[in-house]
Amino acid sequence: MSIYFPELLATPVPRYTSYPTAAEFHQGIGAQDMAAAIDAVAPGTPVSLYLHIPFCHQLCWYCGCNTGTTGRGDRLRAYLDRLKAEVALVAARLGQRGRITRIAFGGGSPNAVAAADFAALLGHVRQHFAADSAIVSVEIDPRGLDAGWAAMLKAEGVTRASLGVQTLDPAIQAAIGRIQPLTVIEKSVALLRGAGITSLNFDLMYGLPGQQPEHLAGTLASSIALAPDRLAVFGYAHVPHLIARQRRIDDTALPDAPARFAMAEFATRMLTAAGYQPIGFDHFARPDDPLALAAREDRLHRNFQGFTDDDAKVTLGMGVSAISVFPDLLVQNEKHSGRYHAAIGSQRLAAALGCRRSEEDRVRAGIICSILGTGAAYAGRLACQPQVRDRLAPFEAAGLLHWRGSRLELAADAMPYARTIAAAFDTHRQVSQVQLSRAV
Repeated sequence: MSIYFPELLATPVPRYTSYPTAAEFHQGIGAQDMAAAIDAVAPGTPVSLYLHIPFCHQLCWYCGCNTGTTGRGDRLRAYLDRLKAEVALVAARLGQRGRITRIAFGGGSPNAVAAADFAALLGHVRQHFAADSAIVSVEIDPRGLDAGWAAMLKAEGVTRASLGVQTLDPAIQAAIGRIQPLTVIEKSVALLRGAGITSLNFDLMYGLPGQQPEHLAGTLASSIALAPDRLAVFGYAHVPHLIARQRRIDDTALPDAPARFAMAEFATRMLTAAGYQPIGFDHFARPDDPLALAAREDRLHRNFQGFTDDDAKVTLGMGVSAISVFPDLLVQNEKHSGRYHAAIGSQRLAAALGCRRSEEDRVRAGIICSILGTGAAYAGRLACQPQVRDRLAPFEAAGLLHWRGSRLELAADAMPYARTIAAAFDTHRQVSQVQLSRAV
């Protein structure tokens, strides 16, 4: 068990799904930068695609995604038309130079789209990017999954899915605005397995209003019984100053920091005892799942969807607020739907903000990813940097890490502190005024 040192977790830190993080994005990056980065992609480069569907049938109060309700059907149809236009625009720019290895659909809820429309979108992507052999993954809201959608997934050869479970306690579901009985989850799992989904992820959360260890234990037990291949167990990030819908959540009912720490620890113990391999600080996978294999073979990566076995250095993000990743550039599409529609409608890339990644940034990104994923990293010359050593000294004194030359190694029970330890290598955090969520 990990020892709780509250003073070492007092400073909010990013989840580090990129470095620099989205908090450092600025408006000095735009469509011309995106175009130049695509033009620089060398022939044969592995490329991943991400498509953002910013719609849900219902909005959950806890959610921080850029999404809205489907509302009128014409609004969703107009968006899909624009997204297809962007696909064609980006694919033409890439010019078949990239080798598409992954296609991921996130949101929002991709299954807010009618099955036939989703199949048409996927076919459009495959055609324009020549991506028939790419692995396809999709995020699923179990409340909107039916037999027709599952049959479409099977027909289209989709093999990976992530199911938004969060909690299975009815009272807590009501407190976060997401009612979905266990029977709904069971039906969804059966449909997805029948559709040929071979890697199924559950997203779960701790730190929810009114949540106690027994509530989390019940959710974990029911989840284990349904045998997902992966689980991501996230701490709820309560930032109502940034996300207005979170103001509907009673913040007086939120567990305090020690309770959150205990729940994270409990989840790790229970899932490990059930045979899941811990992946970094918040993911778990069956030993034969590709994610677990990647972790054991030191091929683990981290992107805006969390830990992944995807080793593509280039990700092309399409849709409102989607983020593209290049070795030396991070760039995000317009977050405002009107401006997004206007850009694509004018045959312009919708990139609106981002940041450059220097060689120094890339070195630090590798160190941060390695700490979060494996609990160890070669820090090179940064191991001798006084500022890094000073920031890590309290963790070293607490027995949470040690140095072997320039190699930093976390103790076996130190993964709850991984994000805060990784932040010692983040030069941007020292000057940013952006308010973040709790470290655990």
